[in-house]
Amino acid sequence: MVEKKQISFIFTVPPLYDDEFEAIKELVYKKSGIHLTEEKRDLVRSRLGKILRRRGINSFWEYYRQVINDSSGKMLVEMLDAISTNFTHFFREKDHFDFLQTVVIPQCEPKRRLKIWSAGCSSGEEPYSIAITLFETIKDIKKWDVKILATDISTRVLKKAMLGIYQAEQLSTIPKLLIRRYFLRGKGNWAGYYKVKPELKKMIEFKRLNLLEKFSFKVKFDVIFCRNVMIYFDKPTKESLINRFISCLVDGGYLFIGHSESLMGMKHSLKYIKPAIYQKV
Repeated sequence: MVEKKQISFIFTVPPLYDDEFEAIKELVYKKSGIHLTEEKRDLVRSRLGKILRRRGINSFWEYYRQVINDSSGKMLVEMLDAISTNFTHFFREKDHFDFLQTVVIPQCEPKRRLKIWSAGCSSGEEPYSIAITLFETIKDIKKWDVKILATDISTRVLKKAMLGIYQAEQLSTIPKLLIRRYFLRGKGNWAGYYKVKPELKKMIEFKRLNLLEKFSFKVKFDVIFCRNVMIYFDKPTKESLINRFISCLVDGGYLFIGHSESLMGMKHSLKYIKPAIYQKV
């Protein structure tokens, strides 16, 4: 009797040819404003290759055709989830939180109203850091009208943000006293994990939002955090976005951008306050 040999198939990510990359690049830019340069080609191939493997698709052209023909839009969301880079940590660029504590909150005290938008909130570290800052600074916070809107284009990271569960090492930038105040320590199967306490979560509304889409907010914001997001946009997209942010700010409101970003050479009406902080005047 001849022994039957088991045959296993190993999926190899196909090449990403110039015309395929250009088509994907144009689609991503049109739908999200993310500008993919040639330096990003390997990243695109690697990240989208995982989707091809999972779906059993043999070429990037076939994948591209499936995305643009998907009337539900789910495949496009999946593509943008894979392309967008999400790196953050608690209290990243700490001077912004110091400014929020020492300048913004005292300015808002007379009206006891504070609306903040975390645009590009990733996995939640930024809006939770904002919430902790507010709780630590505003002693009678229950008497204030306070709300944080946290948005991102990626449904994947938004799910993590809404869960509010983090590994212990992800809390390394938070003082231990604040960890005890605002996080629940996991036990048993959850040992080594921490969960954000309900009082922080209640302050935050998480929502998927594409920054290229029209904003339809009922209220204006006192502060907008949009940090390390615009580094993926070209100048026209950045300029358009900045001016739409301005329309969403109250007079005297602030825009925080990433320290690696700049508004130099762009047309806008914001006043420079200090590195990465601008004010609507």
